[in-house]
Amino acid sequence: MALVLLAVAIGCEVLATSLLKATEGFTRLWPTLACLTAYGLAFFALALGIQRGLQVGFAYAVWSGLGTTLIVLIGALFLHEPITAWKALGVALVVAGVVVLNLTGAH
Repeated sequence: MALVLLAVAIGCEVLATSLLKATEGFTRLWPTLACLTAYGLAFFALALGIQRGLQVGFAYAVWSGLGTTLIVLIGALFLHEPITAWKALGVALVVAGVVVLNLTGAH
């Protein structure tokens, strides 16, 4: 159940971050409310996952690593942001860091 909560946290965080551009600096009401609600749900689900046994370091590493990777992909696919070699290398390093944490028994 803790990993399901972590997945929910990641999904909500990615949704919220994807909505940031639509808020236009938090000047548009509905996108702003959706964004802030999704961020609130993300932190709530992350906190519940930690309460149910996930280690903070592991949970945050996976949350931020997968969130970063998904946001880069969403940016490329839907926001027409370029994926440069440097950006791809950065994402690969983030993923590698999460894998190393998992291999060391961080959960």
